[in-house]
Amino acid sequence: SFAYFTIKDRLPQILTRVIDTLHRHKNEFFEEHGEKGVEAEKRAISFLSKLRNELQTDKPVTPLEDELPDAALWNQYLDYQRNLSNGNGEPSWFQSPWLFVECYMYRRIHAALAQNPPIDNFDVFKEGKAQNFFESQEAVIALCTYFQELLKNIKDLDEKQLQEELFKLLQVSLWGNKCDLSFSAGEDSSQKSSPLQSLENLVPYILVNDMEKLWSLLVNAKKNRTEGISVRVDIILDNAGFELVSDLVLADFLLSSKLADKVYFHGKSIPWYVSDTTKHDFNWTVKQLQSANHMWMSRCGINWEGNLKKGVWVFCDHMFWTLPHDFSSMAGVAPDLYAELQMSNLLLFKGDLNYRKLTGDRKWEYSISFHQALNKFHPAPLCSLRTLKSDTQVGLKPGQGEQIQASEPEWMVSGKYGIVQFDAGL
Repeated sequence: SFAYFTIKDRLPQILTRVIDTLHRHKNEFFEEHGEKGVEAEKRAISFLSKLRNELQTDKPVTPLEDELPDAALWNQYLDYQRNLSNGNGEPSWFQSPWLFVECYMYRRIHAALAQNPPIDNFDVFKEGKAQNFFESQEAVIALCTYFQELLKNIKDLDEKQLQEELFKLLQVSLWGNKCDLSFSAGEDSSQKSSPLQSLENLVPYILVNDMEKLWSLLVNAKKNRTEGISVRVDIILDNAGFELVSDLVLADFLLSSKLADKVYFHGKSIPWYVSDTTKHDFNWTVKQLQSANHMWMSRCGINWEGNLKKGVWVFCDHMFWTLPHDFSSMAGVAPDLYAELQMSNLLLFKGDLNYRKLTGDRKWEYSISFHQALNKFHPAPLCSLRTLKSDTQVGLKPGQGEQIQASEPEWMVSGKYGIVQFDAGL
């Protein structure tokens, strides 16, 4: 399966890159922290080399030994995996669910640094995320320019035109999800060309297209809003870089078109899956745009900084997003987060990892309903915007998946296809 190749080839590559990144920053650690920094770097590298060896030789997955706040939850989950194996020995790297061991690897990478001050706040993936952003400059400029031009006459657009613009920006955000560094094991995956020009040609590759449902939900929420009650949209973010910019433009459009009054962004509390957005990445991106020497880029940055200051945009991170649990266990494991999401009118889940966690990363029949695969995870109406980079997909028409499979065996993992898949909730 795709999972096997991921564990066998991609994850060791990612670990090798992380070790290499620490090596390259040795002088910087020395300049900042003296010998202590170099010692910490050596310890982190030795921890990661050991981890890579455990992975490649299919050793048992060991309990976490650090004192970080989520360690107990991780170790409980490991016990749960042990019980699942029906006494067939310890869960090991190649004998366990892919989602679990992949999340576990990123958590161990975090521990390698967190346990080694003074370099405990170093994000080993930061350079790659910044590089993706800078290499996507042309696309960022094209998108910011398009959006700022749109804002000039957004008040004059009728409903049909607003709907068209929403669909356009949803698609930009959808295809922005191709820029995923964990998928390319950290290789360049930036968005080079204007994302708006190719939308028309990409429509046939959207396997499930529920944009109409999103539109009617938002329009009805807008019409039915009562005094003092605001319409809230939550975006559960995926990658930093170009994808994040496309999400921010979408969020700004929702506010500017009065389809939403508030947007909450949910990011990761620790560096995760190579290119996932942390609070630092989020703020850094807004700052980069603000200080750009391109008029429309900086206008976007300035407006977005304003949205954050006014509180109509809120960034939140919660430990749950970097646990191995799928979302059907959120209400039990993180009731505070579940209650928070219940206050939303619409949850937009970006990307592949979120989709895997929404559907429990199971080998579903393609035609099973999205609602059923969510396994009672219904805090609010939700929608997945995802390009397919792993082999789980539900909610297709009967025969649709099999038909593509016949001509394109790699269709589920190539990033060529996408979905805008909606579930109305209870």
